[in-house]
Amino acid sequence: MYLLLHTVKGTPFETPDQGKDRLLTHWEQIDYGTQCTSSRKFLSISPVVLYLLTSFYTKYDPVHFLINTASLLSVLLPKLPQFHGVRVFGINKY
Repeated sequence: MYLLLHTVKGTPFETPDQGKDRLLTHWEQIDYGTQCTSSRKFLSISPVVLYLLTSFYTKYDPVHFLINTASLLSVLLPKLPQFHGVRVFGINKY
């Protein structure tokens, strides 16, 4: 899901935007870039729920906890409004 929303750029279908969205990821195009909509909130809360469930079912094992925390941060940080249109370290710039 991370690769689909945060690395793939362009639109999955033909749009009348004259190519304006071809440099945006799918996450940046959800709801026309409007922040804090219900669909964005749902897609941001679902990884947190999965994180809590996996932490509980692995009985808070330190190794699993670190792996789960790293994966949660790698999924949640790009979803923050401060990262809209930002390419960290130039990755996925073009």
